[in-house]
Amino acid sequence: MVVPSPLIEMPLFPLSSVLFPGGQLHLRIFEPRYLDLVRECTRYGTGFGVCLILDGQEAGEPATPAAVGTIARIRDFHRDENGLLGIVAEGGARFRVARSRVRSDGLVRGDAEVWPGEPELPVPVEFALLQSILERLIETMAPQWRHAPRSAYDDASWLGFRLAELLPLDVSEQQLMLELNDPVQRLAELRDILPRFQKP
Repeated sequence: MVVPSPLIEMPLFPLSSVLFPGGQLHLRIFEPRYLDLVRECTRYGTGFGVCLILDGQEAGEPATPAAVGTIARIRDFHRDENGLLGIVAEGGARFRVARSRVRSDGLVRGDAEVWPGEPELPVPVEFALLQSILERLIETMAPQWRHAPRSAYDDASWLGFRLAELLPLDVSEQQLMLELNDPVQRLAELRDILPRFQKP
């Protein structure tokens, strides 16, 4: 019998993009509700939940977030040329929101079940092409991964998440990749999508 994880309460940051475990997120913070979120996370050393927006906008009225998201932990701060606060956050564990509510200041908070990390599975030989494609994508698009160890490319979960964030997928497809719990199935889905991006 599987015992569900206890729910944890966290602030949610609905975005028009998907954050994957291990991924980097760069944000400019200017709304008071999100400045409060950053203060809270910094003070208590906690993360915030990043969820894809299903309905609404990033700024203004509270948006409707997807149920499955990724916990982001702030790694760095800076002020940009306009004086706005910039943060760099890193994706951690995935979660599913059981219930959410909107505070009077417009900040969405959720009670979420945190998912365990995926097992480290070797990349099956039939997906070796995906490793080569990721190497090329990283060389041109993602310098932060250029020094990733070779062993990372042999991890089906890491390979799938990096491809899902770098390939030109629709955000709904990225959300599907985030929600899949089988790293090898994720690779199979990505392999089946690849012909779309090949030049005729």
